[in-house]
Order: sequence, then C-alpha cells, then structure tokens
Amino acid sequence: MSELRQNLITRDWVIIATDRAKRPDQFANTKKIPAFLPSHRPDCPFCVGNEEDGTLETCRLGDRTAWKVRAIGNKYPALSPTAERIRISSGIHRMMSGIGFHEVIVEHPRHDLTTALFTVEEVTDILLVYRHRYLEIRKYPHVETIVIFKNHGESAGTSLEHPHSQIAATPVVPSQFRSRIDAAVRYFDDTGECLFCRTLEDELAAGERVIFESKYFVAFIPYAALSPFHIWIFPRRHSSSFDDITDAEITDLADTLKTVLAQLYYGLNNPDYNYSIRSVPTAEQATKYFHWYIAIIPRVSKQAGFELGSGMFINTALPEESAEFLRSIAIPINPNFRPT
Repeated sequence: MSELRQNLITRDWVIIATDRAKRPDQFANTKKIPAFLPSHRPDCPFCVGNEEDGTLETCRLGDRTAWKVRAIGNKYPALSPTAERIRISSGIHRMMSGIGFHEVIVEHPRHDLTTALFTVEEVTDILLVYRHRYLEIRKYPHVETIVIFKNHGESAGTSLEHPHSQIAATPVVPSQFRSRIDAAVRYFDDTGECLFCRTLEDELAAGERVIFESKYFVAFIPYAALSPFHIWIFPRRHSSSFDDITDAEITDLADTLKTVLAQLYYGLNNPDYNYSIRSVPTAEQATKYFHWYIAIIPRVSKQAGFELGSGMFINTALPEESAEFLRSIAIPINPNFRPT
C-alpha cells in the first residue's frame, strides 16, 4: 500500500507510491551520451579565448590567460542592476521593474567536464566565487533574495555544455521562500528548536537515508523526498545565510558536493539535475529558526497531471532504498579521472 509522508520544511504532503516503486537502478539515465566532447570549442562563449566578448566580468580566480573560475554578467539577463526601481499598483494588478542581478559562474576552463569529475580544489574555487559574489551582491539595497543554482543537462534547463552555474538576485522575496520561513518560524515558536537542526538530528539518528557525512556537512535523502533521489546537504553548524560559511567549511563542502554528484554520475549514468543553495533573505542574517542548505534534484522523473492539478508530489522511489543504493556506489579509485 502506498503511504503519504509530510515534509515539515516544505509543508508538502508526498505520496510514496510503494506499489509503483522502481528499483533504484531503474532511474539511471538511458539517453545516449556523446562519446566525446572537445576540451575546447572556439564557438563556445565560456571557453578560453572568448573572454573579451564584451560581457561584464565581475570576478575571476587566476590571471587573464590562466583563469580557474570566472563570474560574468548573463548575456540574456532576467534582471538588470542598472534598472530603475519602480513599483506600481493598479487595482489588483501589481508591477515592479526587473531590477536585480543575473550572473553566470564559468566553473572551469575545460569544455568537457562536469562537477562530478572536478577535483576538490576546483569545486572549492567555485564555492569561493559563490561566496564572494553573494557578499558583494547583498550590499545593494534593492536586493531581497539571492539564489545560486546550477542546471546540468537539457531536461534541467541548460543549453550550453560548458560547465557553469548561475546567481540571480531579486528585488522581492519569492512566495516559496516566505512559506518555508513561515513554517520554520511556527515550528520554532511551538518547540523552541530550529526545524532544520531537528531534521538533521533525526536523519543522523535514523541513518538509513544518509548518503554521505563529512566533518561539517551531511548529505541525505529526506524522509518525505519530493521526487526520486532528491538530496539535501545540510551544514552541521546552525547558520542561516550561505555567506556565513567559513574557509574550512567551504573546503569540506567541496568534498561533500563532489562526492554526492559523483555518486549520481556513476550510479545513475550522469543524470540531468538542478541544484540550488537555499539561504535566508538578505534582510535577515543570523536567525534561530532558518538553516541554509543545498537541494539537489536529479531529473529522473516527470511531473504530470496529478502533480500540476493538486500541487502534491508522487515519488516512485523509496527514500531509504535510494539512499542505500547511492551509498553502495563505488566511485573510481582515481576520483579525479578526466576524459582524454
């Protein structure tokens, strides 16, 4: 019999469809993966040699000819820092100018790699740029929310193969952020505990959904995961805002993130995925009730009419079996293997 589980952080009820559940290995990517990608493409805007394409560069690690990571303005931004802040209400119609930031983080000079194949040092560099840009962007008074995210693969929304992620800063707090903060505040008011810290405590005690632990971070599949192999990475230390992360934590997070993505890469045949860093709105910094984290969503299932019509999710993978499967994945002895 199927069962319904509630995710207290998102407030979503999820149908865990045990009768329709697939074996974990049945979620592996079956689409044909190109046998070869070049390490450099002259027509790729992110490849070495195309740095002077007129796009504004906001951050760089390394020098002009041997850079490691670059942050640049999105060529087709959803939001612009040069827009004038205008807000208009007319009856039930409300409008605001698209002021904000939309940047691309070019994660590596090579065109043919993915995060699962990066070294820990290379992932560390990416996270350092994330933190730097987060700290700089939050200084602007019109910025209310900063979202760091990565789209990997066509079904996850990416159109460029070159490894990259993005930062978007909005002049409003999205309703999903508000609803999760409200849930966290209510839980704190009722119990005196941080809901995220309690979730982490319970997941560590249960152990069956944990897929990786490090000194400062824990990766696990939530009890009421919204979709197959939906993964959260929580810092052990209570911290509300991503930019509060320390240098030691960044190095540790790099190892954790790389390991989890490698588990997906080798276990599910390099599936498309999205990840995002969920942090408190910029007007707040240190709260007792909110805990920043990373959400990773492999695109191994599709939403259909029921999900769209009800707002509920059907998960055809048992979180406990998915976690056990990922823990069993043997990452190659040479974890820094690179295509030749």
